[in-house]
Amino acid sequence: MSCLECAHAPMGTALDGEPRTAGREGRPHRLEPDSLSRHIDQLFRAAWALCGSRDDAEDLVQETFLNVLKRPRFLRNRDELGYLLRALRNTYNSRYRTAAQRPRERQLLETDLLERHDAEISGREIMEAIADAPPHYRDAVIAVDLMGLSYREAARSLRTRESTITTRLHRGRQYVARALLLDSAADA
Repeated sequence: MSCLECAHAPMGTALDGEPRTAGREGRPHRLEPDSLSRHIDQLFRAAWALCGSRDDAEDLVQETFLNVLKRPRFLRNRDELGYLLRALRNTYNSRYRTAAQRPRERQLLETDLLERHDAEISGREIMEAIADAPPHYRDAVIAVDLMGLSYREAARSLRTRESTITTRLHRGRQYVARALLLDSAADA
């Protein structure tokens, strides 16, 4: 192909006429519905940490899947889990804004959570402490401690540096520990 022909190649295509790839990660690929089931356990754990309730977590994962399937995406790399975690967090944030606009409904939800079965108290307290943490700390704790991602994987999925994950994880764990200590002191 001559230089003149290169100048007339459409934007976004390589010289051979094929769509440009995303570098080392390979060609963009469509997120398939079957791939969602591979990540459901990790997404559920993350949703539970965000919501503090099993039922709300199930609803959040289901709503996230519906949103993802409604608007299929082409991913530039193979980080399906990172994309799904961001979709989950965005769905949660949208839901939280909606609930904040309806204070009465939110109050009923909180009352319902307090009346749940006592067998889940310790787990619930931990999940609530995580859910109450500032978002950047909460996301790091969820990614590493609940989902089992490595620091590098967490940094990639949260679009930040590995050293930032280390700091946020440390501070997030401190926040959760302090919240649990305050709760136990208040109960005594």
